[in-house]
Amino acid sequence: MQIDLETWINQYIKIVKALFGSRLLFIGLQGSYGRDEADEKSDIDMVVILDILKADDLKAYDNAISGLPYRDKICGFISGKQELFNWSKADLFQFYHDTTPLLGELKTLLPQLTRCDIRNAILTGACNIYHLCGHNIIHEKDPGILKSLYKGAVFVIQALYYYRTGIYIKKHSDLIEKVSPEEHILLKTYLEMKCDQLAQEINFYELSRVLFDWAGQIIKEYGEEGRV
Repeated sequence: MQIDLETWINQYIKIVKALFGSRLLFIGLQGSYGRDEADEKSDIDMVVILDILKADDLKAYDNAISGLPYRDKICGFISGKQELFNWSKADLFQFYHDTTPLLGELKTLLPQLTRCDIRNAILTGACNIYHLCGHNIIHEKDPGILKSLYKGAVFVIQALYYYRTGIYIKKHSDLIEKVSPEEHILLKTYLEMKCDQLAQEINFYELSRVLFDWAGQIIKEYGEEGRV
């Protein structure tokens, strides 16, 4: 069933505002709904930032949103202001660009991000993919893990394109037309995985090899650049 997102978001904001009042600094939408690329299986990725966040707030938030339609699809990120401001800048690049503001302004809650921070986001993402892909080839041999690693590669490619051009392309379907041939293949593979076109018939080793080799090359290139 297709979600009436505008109606749902209005309900959500009303509930969260009633719960936290003036403590609520920001609400945003991430993920496929934020990119206007959602399908029936997509989660609703909500971002909530408070002045201060305690464990009791998490319990209260859970109780408050439990009456909403599609509760099983609600996920996302909730944080206190200071925790977010001091978060790893390697994570904040993607976090900022992937978040569509619904209430408040996110930029005022984040530190200034530099070109070096963007490079670190690229390097950190590639390192995580390299390690987990290698582990999966040897130990898990899990197509589901491989799919999640290809999703991670999309975020790295978004950061790479921004690093090269100063332009952030949010929609994956738009990004695929702008990147290098090698990156195009990775994006195409992920989009096919997402649509289940590869299903269980994927060539696990070959797709793992392509991703592993690409991540290794990014690590060498951007790690060396940081030491120059």
